[in-house]
Parts: sequence; structure tokens; C-alpha cells
Amino acid sequence: MKSHATIENNTFFSFFKSNYGLYLMLIPAVVYYIIFQYIPMFGLVISFQDYNIFQGVFNSTFNNFDNFKELFAHPYFWDTVKNTLVLNLLNLVFTFPAPVILALSLNELRSQRLKRITQSVLYLPYFMSWIILAGIMINTLSPQYGIVNTLLRVMGFEEIYFMANSNWWIVNYVLSSIWQSAGWGSIIYMAALTGINPALYEAAMISGAGRFRQMLHITLPGLMPTIVMMFILKMGSIVSIGYEQPMALYNSIVSDVSRVISIFIYQVGIEQGRFAITTAMGFIQSVINLLMIVSANYLSRKFTEQSIY
Repeated sequence: MKSHATIENNTFFSFFKSNYGLYLMLIPAVVYYIIFQYIPMFGLVISFQDYNIFQGVFNSTFNNFDNFKELFAHPYFWDTVKNTLVLNLLNLVFTFPAPVILALSLNELRSQRLKRITQSVLYLPYFMSWIILAGIMINTLSPQYGIVNTLLRVMGFEEIYFMANSNWWIVNYVLSSIWQSAGWGSIIYMAALTGINPALYEAAMISGAGRFRQMLHITLPGLMPTIVMMFILKMGSIVSIGYEQPMALYNSIVSDVSRVISIFIYQVGIEQGRFAITTAMGFIQSVINLLMIVSANYLSRKFTEQSIY
């Protein structure tokens, strides 16, 4: 009589044999993550060393947690962490729902031609460099020749220095995030909409449900697993922030709100050559992100019975 383990092995090899093409397609992704994600993790050892670029990782001496102590005592550290958390939380509140709302709106369009044109226009910003997007924003909001301030002057109001005011800079950061990512982010939700059974809408129409009730009781519940998955993944980067957008919009006048972790790493790690301190910062980021994604997954599984694993 075959053991349970033997039966499982036979089942696995049988499945592998019949789907080997899919596993072959998986190889490039696995190789990519091994080379560019897992092997570089060895570099985290720098955060515990008096790292010298000429001596390398293997010959630099260890200093225990001195880099972390110096990092916590750095005058910009806590403000940098606060700014990163504030911007990411605002993005979570305003930018995360934008693709969902956009997908629901596009789903209600009956003209396929109009839907395709709208989608193409909305996807475009995602493929543009942040330098271009930031240039468009800065020129549009310029107090001298920007169209927004020109209209304000025509209406009798004083011009607003949007990019030199801390509060307005935060607003512009969030709006630019929505502008750049909402169209592309809606693709995954549009794909999820195709998996909803059309018979549910037909039954709802027979029962007298209008378009809004169909969206509320059929479309949104159908999207909920995807929304939960994307939310958990978003929580996993709550203290991580890209480099391009903050740097493209950054200026020293509003550094009190625009200096985020990625800019801190550039200024301290690259410009000052303090690689060990910024590696310690990256180590802390990774630990916090891991804790956040595990916690979000646990709470989601407990309260919604939906999770990634």
C-alpha cells in the first residue's frame, strides 16, 4: 500500500509533466528574483559594519548596532519617517480607491469606442517619466505663467505658490499620484469585472434593481477579493516610497514635508557616502513592511475571510 507522501509526490510529478510549459515560463521570473532580490539581501550585513568601500563587505569590521544608534540620532531621521508615513497614508486614503472608482465608472460606459478612447487617455500618464509629469505640473501651477494662477488673477484672486507651500505641495503630490497611477491601476479591476457572472445582473434587472443597486450589490462584492489583495500588498509598502516622484517634485523650500526616506538615502548615502547608515535605514524599512503585510493579511483573513495566504 502506497504511503500518503508517495501519492502526493506522484500527483506533483504528474501535474508537473502535464504543465511543464508553464513552469518553463516561470523560470525567467524566478531567476530575476534570485539575482536582483534575494542575493542583494546579503548586503544588509553592511548595516552592522564600519563599512569601507575599499575594504568591501568581507574585510570591514563589525560595530554591532552603532549605525542604528547614529541613524536614530540623525536630525532628519524622525521627520523623514513621519513625512514618508504621511504621504503613504494619504495615498492609501485617496490614491488607492481611485482605480476602483475609475474601473466602476468605465464599466458603466455603454459605448465601447468611448470606453477604449477613455482608457487609452487614462493609461498614458503611467508610461511617462516623472520628470515629464513633474514638469507639466510645475509649469501648470507656476505663479508667473501657469494656467491655474492666470485664471486666479483673471477672477481677481492672488496667485498661489503651489510648489513652495508645504500644504499645497502635499495636495499636489497626492493629485499627481492619482493622475499617474489611477488609469493603469484600473486594469486589474477591469479584468476582475469580466469574471462576474452576467446572470447576476440579469436576475437583478428582473427584480427591478437599478444600475446603482447592481453596482452596490453585485459589482462591488465581485471586486472585493481583488480589492483586499491589492490593499494587503499596498500595506506592505507603507514605509517605502519611490525615488522618482519625490525627487522630481522636491525643492528645499518645502523640505519639511518633501524629504522622505528615498531622498534621505540619496542625500546621506550617495552624496555623503554613508552607505552603512542608509543600509540600516533600508533594513528597518524591510522589517516594518514585513510586519505590516503580515498584520494586514492576518486581519483581513480574520474579519473578511479573504487573504493572500
